[in-house]
Amino acid sequence: MKIDAHHHLWKYSETEYGWIDDTMAAIRRDFLPTDLRAATAAAGIDRVISVQARQSVEETEWLLELADGEELIAGVVGWLPLVSADITGQLDRFSGRAKLAGLRHVLQGEPEPGYMLRADFNRGLAQLADRGLAYDILVFEHQLPEVLQLVDRHPNQRFILDHIAKPRIKARELQPWLDRMRELARRPNVWCKLSGVVTEADIHSWTEQELSPYLEGALEAFGPRRLMFGSDWPVCLVATGYADWAALAGRLVSRLSSSEQEAFWSGNAREAYGL
Repeated sequence: MKIDAHHHLWKYSETEYGWIDDTMAAIRRDFLPTDLRAATAAAGIDRVISVQARQSVEETEWLLELADGEELIAGVVGWLPLVSADITGQLDRFSGRAKLAGLRHVLQGEPEPGYMLRADFNRGLAQLADRGLAYDILVFEHQLPEVLQLVDRHPNQRFILDHIAKPRIKARELQPWLDRMRELARRPNVWCKLSGVVTEADIHSWTEQELSPYLEGALEAFGPRRLMFGSDWPVCLVATGYADWAALAGRLVSRLSSSEQEAFWSGNAREAYGL
């Protein structure tokens, strides 16, 4: 069993997906379950977790509707307004949706410094653990000190760090990212996705050798029992193919024991998301 713990689906519109700039023109189109089935079959992936790409309740509803009719989709990481005074009601509304595995907010895009440390954000986040929901952390590497504070406020919450915290690969800067990753990994309630790495390098000229210190760093910090595979498809397509990224990840973990490889490919995602 292989689980892709991070991919997206969307009906493209320039208004709603303005973050897809000219350098990413290749993905300015719809990506729907038919496309997903073809891509996962070619890469040998058995199940996926669909992650929000817009910050709207409507998208969360749409992803869950797709998941209900698609066996391939094991879970959904949606979005709900954690800072809302009515977040309890919003969570109650989705409480019966079995495939809702977690929530995410695009913290990397928040212009307000310290947004993730706001009292209202944390009040909303504090309600997830009792409901069995994980929380995906989407940040740039320079936000990791704030992430440490956030995680320490919620020791019983399952957190999953997306895209190995987007290190500065293009600039070839390993520190202070690596030390911060090691510190975050000391928290046993945090997992990490090996995803979104190629798009932090030069999308036209990256090499496996260039990525290696960051891949190895993530594996060293979180270990094979808390690192999981994610494709970041279709975003990854601006730099590499789905099957090519899966193969590269496979080479990284090929030296691990069979049980450790099973954890990387599926067991860790199952545990972190309560699948």
